[in-house]
Amino acid sequence: MTSSSDLSGLSPAHLEAWGAVATLLERLPAALDAQLQRDSGVTHYEHGLLYALATAKDRTLRMSTLAGYANSTLSRLSRAISRLEKKGWVHREADPTDGRFTLAILTPEGHEQVLRANPAHHALVEELVFAPLTEAQVRQLAVISSRIATAIDPAAPTWEPRSS
Repeated sequence: MTSSSDLSGLSPAHLEAWGAVATLLERLPAALDAQLQRDSGVTHYEHGLLYALATAKDRTLRMSTLAGYANSTLSRLSRAISRLEKKGWVHREADPTDGRFTLAILTPEGHEQVLRANPAHHALVEELVFAPLTEAQVRQLAVISSRIATAIDPAAPTWEPRSS
């Protein structure tokens, strides 16, 4: 008979940490999605796209860049952008500097949508992610998350808020 310790392949400390991370990875996206769907009619993924566009220069990004930020295939991104276009929040056009690329452009209505959605969304993020932590733990969370993301894909683009 195999004992439970033979099943993991991880040390007890690593198994405990992994259990906590795995639980977080299941619960947090579901909570964020539920709040955004209820209050704003968008998924967390769609809100992330709108937010990235809202914070981009000229509220415009190449679809390929947006896909990189969202860790998404162009196909999944295109379907989401189509849904957002139907709501009048985004439109697409050829990149005038290089016609091989398509731009996603946030409309004024899309920008208003982000402004309406952000307060409740950010309040939930504060409640679920930051309120349980000290400021030192928040800084540690940023470093740890960045290191894990880089270990997963060192070449992946990282979204960062642009300076105002």
